[in-house]
Amino acid sequence: MPELTPLHAGHAPAVLAFELANRAYFAASIPDRGDEYFDRFTDRFDALLAEQQAGICAFHVLVADDGSVLGRFNLVDIEDGAAELGYRVAQHVAGRGVATATVRELCGLAASRHGLRTLRAAAALGNAASRKVLTNAGFVPAGPADPAHLGGKPGTWYQRDLVPEL
Repeated sequence: MPELTPLHAGHAPAVLAFELANRAYFAASIPDRGDEYFDRFTDRFDALLAEQQAGICAFHVLVADDGSVLGRFNLVDIEDGAAELGYRVAQHVAGRGVATATVRELCGLAASRHGLRTLRAAAALGNAASRKVLTNAGFVPAGPADPAHLGGKPGTWYQRDLVPEL
């Protein structure tokens, strides 16, 4: 059974494999990371771990039983009880509820582990799958997103207020 786990240094090879295997799939709906991302992957990955260590972000991977990465689920710009949610799942598990279930799980962790009260996520208007994941995970539209935040595409901010688990 896949497990959502905090990102650590040992995940680097599986994360790189995930990003490379799904690059074209991701680029069809969100801006491509570009060749430089892959050329400098180790530096970028190390920087992410440093941001996580500093408490600025909390990065997670959904890991399959075989150790492969099925998705990335991130809380970024953590500040004042709020953060921005970002996520992506592998093409071969897309459309099966994996993203929605994992976003819901991360919402619980955001409240209980990170003390967050609010999450926001931006989705392009043309990215129906991402918008569906957000609404199915309890997010509601909260206003227009700046196209600069979405690779030049118009979009919407979604928000979810979190309730700590008792």
